Amino acid sequence: MSFRLRLWFRNPVFLLALAAGLIAFVVQSGELGTADTMHRLQSTHSFWTSQPPVFPDEYPEFGVHGRNGSLQSWYGIGQSLLMLPADILGTYVERLHIFDRYGDTDPTVRDIVVVYLTQILVTVLTALVCFKLLRQFSFNVNQSVAGVLAFLLATTHLHYTQNMMENNYICLLTLAGFAFEYEWLRTGSRRALLIGTGALGLNLLTRLTTGIDLLAGVLFVFLVLWFEGKRGRALFERCWAYAMVAIPVFCLFGMLDRGYQFYRFGSFTNTYAGLIAKETIARDPSLSRDWPWTTPWHEGFLGALFKPEKSIFLFDPLIILALVLLVLHWRRLAPAVRAYSISACVMLLAYLSFYARYFAWAGDFAWGDRYVSTAVELVALMAIPLLLKYRREAGRTVWMTGTVLLVASLLIQIESLMFWLPLEIYQEETLGHPTFVILLRAKNIAAFALGKMDAWGLNNVPMTQDPWDYVHITCWNFLPFLLRRVGEAPGWVVCATLMVWCVGLAALAATLIRIRQMARQWRES
Repeated sequence: MSFRLRLWFRNPVFLLALAAGLIAFVVQSGELGTADTMHRLQSTHSFWTSQPPVFPDEYPEFGVHGRNGSLQSWYGIGQSLLMLPADILGTYVERLHIFDRYGDTDPTVRDIVVVYLTQILVTVLTALVCFKLLRQFSFNVNQSVAGVLAFLLATTHLHYTQNMMENNYICLLTLAGFAFEYEWLRTGSRRALLIGTGALGLNLLTRLTTGIDLLAGVLFVFLVLWFEGKRGRALFERCWAYAMVAIPVFCLFGMLDRGYQFYRFGSFTNTYAGLIAKETIARDPSLSRDWPWTTPWHEGFLGALFKPEKSIFLFDPLIILALVLLVLHWRRLAPAVRAYSISACVMLLAYLSFYARYFAWAGDFAWGDRYVSTAVELVALMAIPLLLKYRREAGRTVWMTGTVLLVASLLIQIESLMFWLPLEIYQEETLGHPTFVILLRAKNIAAFALGKMDAWGLNNVPMTQDPWDYVHITCWNFLPFLLRRVGEAPGWVVCATLMVWCVGLAALAATLIRIRQMARQWRES
């Protein structure tokens, strides 16, 4: 057993999985992160209990009328299905006698179980799929390990590891689609192609706009073949073999989505977005007939790029490095890396263009632009592997610039964890626009640590108007500190939770140190 353990702690796959699991463990607050995820979890609960997907008192703020006048959620089924096993387990754990006195206090026992189990699973799988993809692209072990860790820690993926929106689940499935489709290109494995196309198709159940990810996966396959010199009949035969598997798989998941739509709303052809618009305009006739597509296209598109509150370059600086390195080393890149990079960039442009006219084009209550963040992360994935692979060719200036961007991005992502995300949104009501949210977050961290929130003018009335929100934005956003702030858990539970959290941090640090120690051996092997 000790020999097997030593082998595990020399294995980059095991160490990455362990690091990913510990990252997901230590960043959790025990809360679901947003009202959207709370509603999706309620849909999950309605699948196997007698509770409805939407409670009557939530309408009209949330919900839309479906078949027979029933109130239905306006989200896809994907994330609700993902949370189902953890919801069942969490519900039964919550009913244990030991938690009788805790009751339904936030964070609830059920929410804690759901968040920890689901986010750890998604993060570990993402790390493994990322590593698989980078190794397939001919990056060595060290470059791939560094790329995965940078992806998990130095992109907005880290923020969405703490705040359980759909983003990281969508990201996992899209990465799996690319990785297994490329495995099919290399090996001809029908099983790999079924997994890859199945992952991209499964995304449709989460959010219909992931059809963009699906098309990016199709483009990736075509571009790999094209860059490898396939033309004429050889290209046609490979594309035909792909289509014979991909089209039925995509149609299957499209039919499942339409079936869920018919179950809720009695139609195979409409969308919940259209139904929401119809009911919202009926309640408020002053709204434009085009609602929710009411933002001027240029405002939404350029806002996502340059607006201080939402700029993808500020919230994910590694995308700058990735784009620069792709341009500098384009002629040196392998066909698969070129194909992936073009596909990811096209996907990003498509998302930017699609959401540019949406009334809340950046996702409203979110850290950065949540609608495009996954596509940004997929582009940024190439940054560190390319920086390491072409360090000598790029020169000292590029290396130093890349290091600075990596450190800046890491600090920005750690900043995002420290408080619940609406804090700066409340503050902007009195600070006005434009506001550099990242700098404001740094100021909030310093002020809170020093007890200077009032003295520095960072507390305002909007922060206090919702008591629940006020509790959650005025403490460090990690489970031990939130339990202490809420004040319902016994003191010994808070202390025990803090000890476990500290052990998790120490284990993560030890794992990262072990990875650093093994880097020399992996480089020489």
